[in-house]
Amino acid sequence: MISTSDKVRRLHATIGFGSNLGDSAASIQAAVGCLAARADTTLISVSHLYRTPPWGETDQPWFLNACALIATTLSPIELLKACKKCESKIGRQASYRWGPREIDIDILTYADENIDSESLTIPHRELLNRAFVLIPLAEIASELVPAGGGTTIGEAAATIDRTGVEKWEPICSNHG
Repeated sequence: MISTSDKVRRLHATIGFGSNLGDSAASIQAAVGCLAARADTTLISVSHLYRTPPWGETDQPWFLNACALIATTLSPIELLKACKKCESKIGRQASYRWGPREIDIDILTYADENIDSESLTIPHRELLNRAFVLIPLAEIASELVPAGGGTTIGEAAATIDRTGVEKWEPICSNHG
């Protein structure tokens, strides 16, 4: 007999993490752990941490960034809610656009979905234009072609300006 859990389809999604306030490495580790601890989400792989210059609003501390590949039974909107819940749990405070933050968790891709709503855009609008996302994502999903695109993550990462992006250290994970 097939159990109900065997029938549930898990779809792949990629998640971006960023932090430049407090202990950024611990915040990203906690965010990865928060998502990985969910019964409806499985951590497949996680990139190293990367130290990156701030983007947009440049007069602030440098960031640590990382990406993860997960499998989930959550819908894109449910996954967004889970990410926001993890941000809140870790202590994210309201800030201005591109401002400093304790943690930022973004859904970069979700299966082959192409979503453009008020609350969620997948693939992430600037995915192929931001080294702080593209370089760690290429480490774990270089062959991925985002929905609506013709370029793999690895191909895009090979041509992006890497100025200031430093591979930092691995993320320790007991979840995958």
